[in-house]
Amino acid sequence: MSESQSSQRITIYSDYVCPFCYLGRESLRQYQTRRETAPEVDWRPFDLRSGKRNADGSIDHSVDDGKDDDYYEQAKENVRRLQEQYGVEMDVEIATDIDSLPAQVVSYFLKGHTDYETWLAFDEAVFDALWQDGRDIGETAVLVDLATEVGVDAETVRSALDDESLREEVRQQFTAAQQAGVTGVPTFVYDGHAARGAVPSDHLERLVEGV
Repeated sequence: MSESQSSQRITIYSDYVCPFCYLGRESLRQYQTRRETAPEVDWRPFDLRSGKRNADGSIDHSVDDGKDDDYYEQAKENVRRLQEQYGVEMDVEIATDIDSLPAQVVSYFLKGHTDYETWLAFDEAVFDALWQDGRDIGETAVLVDLATEVGVDAETVRSALDDESLREEVRQQFTAAQQAGVTGVPTFVYDGHAARGAVPSDHLERLVEGV
């Protein structure tokens, strides 16, 4: 996997409904706090629901994706372990019924049309809304609330969600992630090297600084 980027940006492929993406971002935050100049996040969307999403955005659990009850129980155990390791409180452990596509559409729009700080504030708000507060980030009203709290006009959010060309562009980003060799999230990429999973902050330090 190759990725050309400046020394101050770390690319992260992630999906808001992935608990390990939330935990991975906390690991990155802990690493960033140790640096005088922290690398910015270059977020790339990834879709964990593509094979189970109905036209109305509901999740079809009858689709066999190879993830049975044992898989989810193991995932929950891993989430709990990382919660303790990283000192993170989470209200939700696994979000199997929530579709992240609307949140990713809005986030992708803001990434391209606002400043970095506004996008980052929204991005973090989406993660917190789901994993801290158990809110449905697939709901337009929730996304409007989160966006207006960081200074984005409500109509801008609704327009983004109604823009089918924008939605198709996000789907193309999902395809681009797969073509780049991303098979799971979170995946951190820096200067042609990658780390997959909610790795500890010292792993991210080695990825970025080679130490």
